[in-house]
Amino acid sequence: MKMKLFNLFILSIFFAFCVEAQDEKPNIVWISFEDMSPILSCYGDSTAHTPNINSLANQGVVYNNVYATAGVCAPSRSAIITGMYPISIGTNHMRTGRDIMSWGNSTYREEKGVVDKKGNNVREYSAVLPKDVKCFTEFLRAEGYYCTNNAKTDYQFAAPFTAWDENDTKAHWRNRGDDQPFFAVFNFNETHESKIWKNKDYPQTVDENIVHLPPYYPDVTEVRQDVARMYSNLELLDKRVGQIIQQLKKDGLYENTYIFLFSDHGGPLPRQKREVIASGLHVPFVIKYPQSEKVGHSDQLISFIDLAPSVIDLAKGEIPAYLQGKSLFSEERKYSFAARDRMDEFTSARRSVTDGRYLYVRYLENETSAYQDIGYRTQVPTMRVLKEMYSKGTLNEVQSKWFSPLTSSEMLFDLENDPFETKNLAEDKSHQKTLKKFRSVMNKWMKKTPDRCIQPEAEMIEEMWPNNTQPITLNVGGVYQDGVLKLNCPTESVSIGYRVNGGKWKLYHQPISTQKGDLVEAKAIRIGYKTSEITSFSNE
Repeated sequence: MKMKLFNLFILSIFFAFCVEAQDEKPNIVWISFEDMSPILSCYGDSTAHTPNINSLANQGVVYNNVYATAGVCAPSRSAIITGMYPISIGTNHMRTGRDIMSWGNSTYREEKGVVDKKGNNVREYSAVLPKDVKCFTEFLRAEGYYCTNNAKTDYQFAAPFTAWDENDTKAHWRNRGDDQPFFAVFNFNETHESKIWKNKDYPQTVDENIVHLPPYYPDVTEVRQDVARMYSNLELLDKRVGQIIQQLKKDGLYENTYIFLFSDHGGPLPRQKREVIASGLHVPFVIKYPQSEKVGHSDQLISFIDLAPSVIDLAKGEIPAYLQGKSLFSEERKYSFAARDRMDEFTSARRSVTDGRYLYVRYLENETSAYQDIGYRTQVPTMRVLKEMYSKGTLNEVQSKWFSPLTSSEMLFDLENDPFETKNLAEDKSHQKTLKKFRSVMNKWMKKTPDRCIQPEAEMIEEMWPNNTQPITLNVGGVYQDGVLKLNCPTESVSIGYRVNGGKWKLYHQPISTQKGDLVEAKAIRIGYKTSEITSFSNE
């Protein structure tokens, strides 16, 4: 009898331990950086010396087939934070307004005269998202997570105050409550396109004579210098990555934290950034699992549309049904889709899809060439050289292809045999079966995926901002019952934040228990709307 009781006691401890382990929520860190293709040592390119990234990759899983949903930062980041395709939520035009810009010229629209595909003037705006669409971090905050962003947002809409516990250059997991799980994002800009010409104050640590050039570039001094600067910027990034790793280790968190390392889209140079081919979409992506329980390389196909549901899944939350992605930890996808619409002062509607082996592009409107003379990009010395050499006829056939007139509205590339995407197989008779397959895949995706950006942008803005006026979130109401405050807002699909006695703003997701004399302040926001005024509630 004593033995049976002892066994039951041991079993009860075991089951209690299992339940506790299942309920424990993991810490998650994202280290995101700008404008970079998979040109790291873990992908076979050791040009840049990146010991911290190498160490992280050696202790984690290096994913070989990860693709952004856009070849430029703001639309890509809107997909990451919402878990929605930018075309479906009206955030695919680059960009929407200077009030939410981290980069660029503040007088840009006045100087360039931005217009949509019908020639209508396009005003600055913050995109109004479809109802129910939230920043996915709100679902983490509702699960008890402390969510921080340091510090870039660039979502195509003003970041709602309900998205983060901290959203500034001091945001850090170290400011959380005791034993509170955290989701901490660090955004580094050392590798941004602008740093190709702005990093002249930093030493160029990579010799321009050792870099390998893609075949779509001529071998001239300016190009070599820019490519060497790109690799040098990676070495600067590596030091920032090392700082985060050391902080995690110092806090005793490194072994038990999921660490994601990835770029927000493909490379920073011409014919890379902004393109919806692999050079603009294919990114480095590493996950260091707790205790390094998984290591090696994976060919799993992942889209940025999967990041939001993946993190919610890790946090043991319920994945909202409206999300268009799927958790990379529970499902595998067959295809990754991307889209391009207006880029700064030029409009071009393109959609693409890849399975990791082939990549298919469709131009939705007549275009003179794949190239567009976007002013911001001409600050890159390589871009100026390419333009000059093309005008003089000194580029070879491969190098001229980007500028040359399009002969088809479709492109098909074999990424395995042609990784630099120099041969369009769409008109090759031997690849017609593959072309028809991807044409069908694209047709099905376009049919089932809402696309707000297909319409003229000015018309889309009028739907978002009726009478050219940004909508305003109505004020929060509330009712006390036995010291418990229930908040509400008449504006549909809002998020509500509150603070008690002047403390930090918290996300409202359940009624608030208060003490006599407490002062609760609340305000609401729907993404794209102006935030409501603050309403006060006193428990007298």
